[in-house]
Amino acid sequence: MDIFGFLSLVGGLSLFLYGMHVMGGGLEKLSGGRLERILEKLTSNPLKAVLLGAGVTAVIQSSSATTVMLVGFVNSGIMKLSQAVGIIMGANIGTTITSWILSLTGIESGNFFVRMLKPSSFTPILALVGIVFLLGAKSGRRKDLAEILLGFAVLMFGMEAMSGAVKPLADVPEFTGILTAFRNPVLGVLAGALLTAVIQSSSASVGILQALSVTGAFTYSSVIPIILGQNIGTCVTAMVSAVGANQGARRTAFVHLYFNLIGAVLFLAVYAVIRASFPFGIMDEAVGAAGIAAIHSIFNIFATLVLLPFTKWLERLAYLTIPLSQEEREASADEDVFQILDLRFLATPGFAIEQCRSLAQQMAGISKGAMEAAMGLFAQYSGEQAHFVETQEELLDKYEDKLAAYLTQLNSQNLTAEEGQGISTLMHSINDFERIGDHALNLMEIAAKMDRKGMVFSGKAKQELEVYSAAIQDILERSARAFSENDPGLALSVEPLEEVIDGLNKEVKKRHIKRLRKGKCTIDLGLVLADIAMNYERVADHCSNLAVYIIQMEDQTIEAHGYLDNLSEENRISFIQMQDAYRRKYQLG
Repeated sequence: MDIFGFLSLVGGLSLFLYGMHVMGGGLEKLSGGRLERILEKLTSNPLKAVLLGAGVTAVIQSSSATTVMLVGFVNSGIMKLSQAVGIIMGANIGTTITSWILSLTGIESGNFFVRMLKPSSFTPILALVGIVFLLGAKSGRRKDLAEILLGFAVLMFGMEAMSGAVKPLADVPEFTGILTAFRNPVLGVLAGALLTAVIQSSSASVGILQALSVTGAFTYSSVIPIILGQNIGTCVTAMVSAVGANQGARRTAFVHLYFNLIGAVLFLAVYAVIRASFPFGIMDEAVGAAGIAAIHSIFNIFATLVLLPFTKWLERLAYLTIPLSQEEREASADEDVFQILDLRFLATPGFAIEQCRSLAQQMAGISKGAMEAAMGLFAQYSGEQAHFVETQEELLDKYEDKLAAYLTQLNSQNLTAEEGQGISTLMHSINDFERIGDHALNLMEIAAKMDRKGMVFSGKAKQELEVYSAAIQDILERSARAFSENDPGLALSVEPLEEVIDGLNKEVKKRHIKRLRKGKCTIDLGLVLADIAMNYERVADHCSNLAVYIIQMEDQTIEAHGYLDNLSEENRISFIQMQDAYRRKYQLG
C-alpha cells in the first residue's frame, strides 16, 4: 500500500466513524427521549428487559449509549440494578443490527432489484433525500431525519472507501503475516478489545473488521476471538461513565463487563470443544462481511441465552465487587429527588427535559399547597401551618436553583427547535412556581402580623376575602393541573379567570375605601387588606403566565404578551362566555 492508499484508508475510516456518530445522534434526537422513557418505566420481567434493550439499541445503534443511560438511571435511583441486567443483555443483541446492514456491501448479482439492495446502490438516493430535507427543513424532526439519512450515507461511503483501500493488501505477504497472529485466541481477544476501547463503539470496530475482510486474510477461526474482544472492549465506555457515580451505577458497569467476559470465556470454551471433537473445514476458510455479522449475532444471542437464567448471580457478583456501604445500609426510603438530574442524561436532551419536567410538576404541587396553606391562615392562624409555608417556600427555592443550573447546562447541548422551546418553557415555569412560593411566604408573614397584633377584619371584609381566596384557589388548581397534565384545553380556562380576578382586586380595594370613609375600618387593616389583595393578584398573574406557556407549546405563533389579541373569533366568544361564568361564580355580593 502506497501513501495514497493509506490516505484513502484513513479518509474512509474517518467518514465511517463520523457517519456513525451523526446517524446515532439523529436517531437519538428523533426519539425525543421517548425510548429512554420506555426504559425508565420497564417492569422487572427479565425477558421483557432483554427485548426492550435489544429494541432500543437497534434504534439508537449503540450498546455503549444504552449502557451509559442505564448507569445514569441506576445512579439517579430511577432504576434498580436488577432491572438493568436484562437490558444490558438485550443491548448486546441490538447492536448486531449494524453489522448486518454493513454486510449488505458484499451483495453481488446481475439482477436489478438485488443490486438495489446493495448500499452503494441505494445510499446515493438516501443522501439526496437527506440533503433535500436538510436544506428545506423548517421543523426539527425533518432535520433529525436528514441527519439520519446523511449519516448513514456517509457511513456507507466510508465503508466502501475503507474496503477499496485495503483490497490490494490481500497480495502483500507482510500484511497477511500480521493477521495470522490473530489465530492465537488470546491475541485476537486483546486486539478486538483494544480497538473497541479506543474508538468507543463495538458496532464501529466490527464494521472496520468487515471492511478488512475484503482482503481475504481473515478466517472464521481468526475473527471469532477478535469479535469476542470487541464485545469486551465496549464495556470501557460504561466503566468510564461510572467514574464518580454512586455505587449502584458502578455495579451496573461491572455487570456489563462480567456479562461480556463470562460470555466470551464460555463461547471460546464451547467453540474449542466443538472444533476439537468435530473439525469443520469452514473454520479455515476466508470470512466475509456477512460471516462476521453472523458470528457477532451468534455470540451475543448465545451469551444472553446462557446467562439470562443467572441474572441474579451477575447481580451478586457485582455486589461482591462493590459491597454495600454503611451509608447504603443506613439510607432512608426518602431518596434525594434531585438525583434524576444526572449529568449523563445531558447527552440525550429529550429525556433530560422530561426529567426536569417531572421535577417542575412537583413544584406545581408544592407551590399550590403552600398558597392554600397561607390563605388558610387568615381563617385560623396556626404556628405549625405557618412553619409549613416557610419550609415549602425554601424547598421551592432549592428546586429552582437545581433545575435552573441543570437546564442551563442542558441548553448548551445540540438541541432541536422543539427541545429548545421546551427548555425555555421550563425555565419560565419554574420561576413562576418559585414566585408563587414567595407570595405564599408574604401572606404567611401578614397573617402572623395580624395574629400578633390581634387584628381582625370586619364581617364584610372577611366575606369579600373568602370570595377572592376561592377564586385564587380555583386558578391555582387549573394552572397547576394544566401544567402537570400538559393540557392546553384546561390552560385556555385560566386567562378568563385571571381577568375576573383583576376585577375582583379593584372591587375589593374600592369597597375598602368606602368602609374607611364611613369609619367602619382602620387604616392599619386597610393596608393589610391591600397587601393581601396585591399578593393574590400577583399569584393570578403567575398562573396566567403558566397557562400561556402551555398554550404556546401547542401553538408557537402565540406571543405571551399578545395572547388576548391573537384569539380567534371562536376562541374569543368562548373566552367571554367563561369570563361571564366566573363573574357570576365569584360575585362579592
